[in-house]
Amino acid sequence: MAFGGKRKVRRGKRGGENKHEKSPDAETATFNAQAVGDEYTAPPMEGESTPFTSIEAEDGDHSMDIDENNISPASYGLVNPELQSYLKSCEAMLDNPQFELPEDRIIFVNNVYSEIKNYELQLTTDHECSRILEKLFRISSEYQIKRFFALTRDDTIRLVIHRFSSHTIQTLLLLTAVALEREMRGESSDLATGEEPDSDAVRTEMPKFEELVLTLVDTLQPMWSFLMSNEYASHILRVLLLVLSGRPIEDQTNPKNTIKSRRSAKYVEDRNGEPINHPALAKQRTVPESFATALDKLLEKASESISEIVARDLANSPVGSPVLQLMLSLQAEKSQLEKDGSLLDKCLMGLVSDGPAHPRRDAVIGMMLQDVVGSHFLQRAVELMSPKLLKRFYKQYICSKLKELAFHPISNFVVQSVLSNAKTDEQLKSMIAEIQPHVGDLLFKQRPGVVRALLDSSIRLKCGAAEITDALYQGLGASGEKERKELINLLAFLVPYSRFVQADYNRLPFSLQGSLIIQSILKLPSSSCEPLMESFFAQDPDMIYEWCKDPSGSRIIEAIISSKQLPVVTKRRVLERYANKYADLAANKYGSHIVDACWRAADIPYKEKILIELLQRETQVRDSPFGRIVMSNCRADQYKRRVDEWRERERNIQKRKRLFEDILDGDTSTAAATATQNSASSKRYKKAEEKDEIDELFATPAAPAKEATKSQATTESQSDANGKEAGTKRSKKDKRSKKKKDVSV
Repeated sequence: MAFGGKRKVRRGKRGGENKHEKSPDAETATFNAQAVGDEYTAPPMEGESTPFTSIEAEDGDHSMDIDENNISPASYGLVNPELQSYLKSCEAMLDNPQFELPEDRIIFVNNVYSEIKNYELQLTTDHECSRILEKLFRISSEYQIKRFFALTRDDTIRLVIHRFSSHTIQTLLLLTAVALEREMRGESSDLATGEEPDSDAVRTEMPKFEELVLTLVDTLQPMWSFLMSNEYASHILRVLLLVLSGRPIEDQTNPKNTIKSRRSAKYVEDRNGEPINHPALAKQRTVPESFATALDKLLEKASESISEIVARDLANSPVGSPVLQLMLSLQAEKSQLEKDGSLLDKCLMGLVSDGPAHPRRDAVIGMMLQDVVGSHFLQRAVELMSPKLLKRFYKQYICSKLKELAFHPISNFVVQSVLSNAKTDEQLKSMIAEIQPHVGDLLFKQRPGVVRALLDSSIRLKCGAAEITDALYQGLGASGEKERKELINLLAFLVPYSRFVQADYNRLPFSLQGSLIIQSILKLPSSSCEPLMESFFAQDPDMIYEWCKDPSGSRIIEAIISSKQLPVVTKRRVLERYANKYADLAANKYGSHIVDACWRAADIPYKEKILIELLQRETQVRDSPFGRIVMSNCRADQYKRRVDEWRERERNIQKRKRLFEDILDGDTSTAAATATQNSASSKRYKKAEEKDEIDELFATPAAPAKEATKSQATTESQSDANGKEAGTKRSKKDKRSKKKKDVSV
């Protein structure tokens, strides 16, 4: 058999088909005929028409009829089997490129490029060779990347809609984004790898990365709306927009990233491929000034060319919607989102311009609210809306149907987005009034996220905290004083009071949503947190201690200790509950986070108390990997060797912490005065520390701790003295050896 062995799986939806059942002649004839589209383009999703079938059927709009119906993906014939075998033999080296010398890597890469010369575009359309090319690009020079990128310019459209070559171009774009900053600094080289600057070799001058990107924009712009609906080209459009804007490009290993599909990421992972996660991509990048002009022009022309019907269709398309959302966010940055006839106005059928209502607008937006893809688009649109437009959207499509939409399995996410993005106090209060009677049903009918969205808005706008918490407590059935004592349990397990009193406490599971609601409440003003903390202190300490070893329960305790709204006295009461238990907590996976939180919240005397308890059971703590991290965070080794230095370091940390807190709170004058006072009278601060609320409350630490500290301090002072003598002798010896060395030189 000509093609024996294990059958190879190809990248794409129809990867299971056998390409080699036809003869080469028949295959060539097929490429030239209509069957080319069958070979490379994926069929429509089940139960769904192609993006433009419904458009022609509805209004007969032909604004997109450029030439896309006659465009087929690129085809350059079958790859030579010998060349294919050669690339596969190089793949092992590309998977683990460990060369003894940099010159070896340069020779290897140059040899590969010399072998594939004149076959570059053909290799990009092969399912195995295109993947190997992506690995080759990662260790290629900037000159080689430029050259390969330049070769794609003559057939760009057909390459970007090809299921294999589109991945190759996307990889080139990502590497271009990394190299652009170097090019702007003048560090990019136009020489081939290994070529000397004074070499007399004849070489073609390569265009700059900036020119390559701008040429790609000019090529794709006339067919932008068609490419948005292509499942292979749409990923390239997203990366191109991010490259032009200089925005961070998200981690491709994240399954929720929008520049690679899950299927593509899984394919690459199964074949030892690594995504391009260069540190330069994860941050805001500096881009050439020409990119801003090109991006403005691209967004303007794309918005004009997309009709209202096409815009609606793209908003509900799983392929086109992510590109459309990115375009809207870029327009919002440039204050072009809510112009009359803008892209958002077309998607929402004139809601932005507030003109005469379209007869089908209510029906279309109602369908989008309940559509899996359309609801994602509305969520993003709500985040970008101005207060005026959000008020109009909420009044017309959310307010009258709030209960119905809040309980819907899809549209409830749009409701959450609307509630969490309330722009003004007035909007938030009206939303609270609408949702208040239904809080209990939302909590216990799998919709607690709606309540949490209200809490987040209240935290952000600093408004409506009392109304939300009262509605929340009434929904839990904790309106009386007796019921309020169990408030933290009702939220942690997310059960009503009537069910809680009948249930077995030890069998109640923690609720993740309940834990998140408690964490949000602890960010509200202290008056709203008081009922929750009273309930916390009313519980049995041993039962609360078990929470520290649960993933959801530990988050609650950590949020209580880290809350900025609770007074210091309340936090100290929480810390005292875990006295003599810090060693056990430090050795636990979840409890170690509690110890770290207690450490950050404690003052210096109480930190010593925690550290002495950990050192008394040091062997047990260090046996655990989590315990070793805790000991490192507490600087236990420094405390054992030089306790005075440890105390001085902790004092400096506290002073800096207070200084930064003043700056963050906006009290710049106080921060400046504190900084001046610290620099002018540092000696006075060393002699007499400022007494705070905690020192007055707990003036006398435990006697054993004090004695242990004294004994350690005396031993450390003796060892320090010996160390200083040894250090002076060693330094004199080093000076003598240095003088001898200088003389010999």
